[in-house]
Amino acid sequence: MDHRTPTPDNPWLALRTLTPARIALGRTGTSLPTGAQLDFQFAHAQARDAVHLAFDHASLATQLSDRGRESLVLHSAASDRHQYLQRPDLGRRLNEDSIATLRQHAQANPGGVDLAIVVADGLSALAVHRHTLPFLTRFEEQAAADGWTSAPVVLVQQGRVAVADEVGELLGARMTVMLIGERPGLSSPDSLGLYFTYAPKVGLTDAYRNCISNIRLEGLSYGMAAHRLLYLMREACRRQLSGVNLKDEAEIHSIDSENGPSQRGNFLLGEG
Repeated sequence: MDHRTPTPDNPWLALRTLTPARIALGRTGTSLPTGAQLDFQFAHAQARDAVHLAFDHASLATQLSDRGRESLVLHSAASDRHQYLQRPDLGRRLNEDSIATLRQHAQANPGGVDLAIVVADGLSALAVHRHTLPFLTRFEEQAAADGWTSAPVVLVQQGRVAVADEVGELLGARMTVMLIGERPGLSSPDSLGLYFTYAPKVGLTDAYRNCISNIRLEGLSYGMAAHRLLYLMREACRRQLSGVNLKDEAEIHSIDSENGPSQRGNFLLGEG
């Protein structure tokens, strides 16, 4: 008689095909299996590398120029990466040379613009390198069709989200869009974040911004992110506000429903 107990099926294994989260890794005694431990260390190394990767603003400026887009390369008040990580406040403001550059540009181009697009390395230059151009290609096609005017793309080295407020104020922009590398996760070292602000000025808090996060191939698509941003821009101009008082209620066309009816939902909650 065979008294061996069959190994039970692990219901979590099927879920691993649906998520990059670290589930159903197994164990060896009380520890992780060697393979799972090595995968974790590799992911951690990728996240660290993303934080310290240098922002290749010259290459991005060249690619923008090839698309017919002018750009301005600026620098925050944080002199280097070490100071940027130690002093978040310095990453939120421009240095004196950058302020002078924007003032000169504004004087040469009076009247302001609808939108200032700001790109900063943030905590993942990798995300900026991979996703800025594909996203802008989708977004600017639709923005041009709507008639929005925009300033040259502003590339800020060692920048944080709030630096876009100063850029927008100096350029006389009605709105700003900040594209920035998000804090890397252990399964997403290249996640691009987008922060939208109406009537930007120095001193605004995060309550005045709308965030669209996780823009990347494995997350929110470029087209959907552009669609949501354009909705926020239209509603912000209509209601003259942004942030916590401006909810994302952009219509989303469902591919699962007959004739593609629209659904409404909060993209942060993933609800339809």
